[in-house]
Amino acid sequence: MSEQQNGNRARRRKRALSAEEKLQIWQQLLSGEVSQRQAAERWDVDPTTIMRIRRVARAGALSALAQSRPGVRSGSGEDAELAAARSEIARLEETVKEQAIELVALRGKQRSGW
Repeated sequence: MSEQQNGNRARRRKRALSAEEKLQIWQQLLSGEVSQRQAAERWDVDPTTIMRIRRVARAGALSALAQSRPGVRSGSGEDAELAAARSEIARLEETVKEQAIELVALRGKQRSGW
């Protein structure tokens, strides 16, 4: 294992965890599937890393819950995508109207012999 002796205490070498891995660890801790010590061993990280993941996840969850309002949809990526699509539809509708006006004008010129 990748441990260095630091006096009587063994410390694990730093291991970078992805956000998905951190979420998985937090879920395992939350469900009681593993203890903090077991999680540290399983993921080969220092126990303080597990404590920090718990603290950050809890703070993030509390912050998100504090900002949410019952019955109000949050500004998700889907909402932004929908707004962009509606904007594009409006732009295209205006373009079609302008082209229709031009077409009518050109047909009128052709009939009058211009």
